[in-house]
Amino acid sequence: MNRPEKPFRRKLDIKNGRVDLSHGAGGRAMAQLVADLFVAAFDNDMLSAGNDQAAFDVSEGRMVMTTDGYVVSPLFFPGGDIGSLSVHGTINDVAMAGARPLYLSASFIIEEGFALSDLSRIVGSMAAAARDARVKIVTGDTKVVERGKADGVFISTTGVGVVPEGLNLSADAARPGDKVLLSGTIGDHGIAVMSKRENLTFDTEILSDSAALHGLVAAMVAAGGPGLRLMRDPTRGGLAATLNEVAASSGVGFKLEEAAIPVRPQVHAACEFLGLDPLYVANEGKLVAVVAPDHAEAVLTAMRAHPLGLDAAPIGEVVADDNRFVQLTTAFGGGRIVDWLSGDQLPRIC
Repeated sequence: MNRPEKPFRRKLDIKNGRVDLSHGAGGRAMAQLVADLFVAAFDNDMLSAGNDQAAFDVSEGRMVMTTDGYVVSPLFFPGGDIGSLSVHGTINDVAMAGARPLYLSASFIIEEGFALSDLSRIVGSMAAAARDARVKIVTGDTKVVERGKADGVFISTTGVGVVPEGLNLSADAARPGDKVLLSGTIGDHGIAVMSKRENLTFDTEILSDSAALHGLVAAMVAAGGPGLRLMRDPTRGGLAATLNEVAASSGVGFKLEEAAIPVRPQVHAACEFLGLDPLYVANEGKLVAVVAPDHAEAVLTAMRAHPLGLDAAPIGEVVADDNRFVQLTTAFGGGRIVDWLSGDQLPRIC
């Protein structure tokens, strides 16, 4: 996203204009789009240099990098939009390594005819989310495809961060006896998106939980230190898919207590109405942590002291299991296996 050398005589008509193919062709129209919309929103020293890359110094520690794509439908949903979601989701993937996120890149694929006012709203939401998280968007790219070849706008982001020396969180680190901690209620994001997509209304509005979790992670690292085995954000596939992934990586099983897993009543009711299981519904502002038993209480206390962990709860433990099953004791005292789904019960959720 290069800043043009000279300002254009006429500003981009963000209120009434629409994206056309010239906005991705590398000429004057593209430079104007980048200058008036992207650079104006994301402006910082590295972006303003006008290079095709960003160069930066980092502090001591191991580097972490992640990349992700966002195709959520609809683009705007209760509690967020594709812009803030792309920032939060990428920051959270970096943070799950215990890292402090530093910088983001952003790549946009925009459909011809997309309203500039909607694009401006999305970019503004991204900028606000990045500012709130104190993370800079320092480089990016813009492409425009023909009408009908995309669905409004798709965003790809890459994030980098740094992990403190001595901290090594990994999906293969869970051990029998470890405790499983969840930072709050599950299913909020997926149901918020689905309610908007299907024009569903509830007595109480359900909002996405989309949020940047690195502040909560920092508090947990400070409290748990070497007792932290791993952290994951249960996005697509929800808590169920996340724990099955960890079980497969670590060669262990999990035993969970359904009654201990926090679910908002309105989300539970919506899931029943839609025929969904909250355990499989995506979240964008929650994390699950596996912690050594002698550090679990300290980590849980730190979580509950943070605004994004007020509803944190211990939900189960790691067990030895050659089958690598995730088992759930139901609220009625029965039991069931929480297996993988063969597909996604809520597509286009992030």
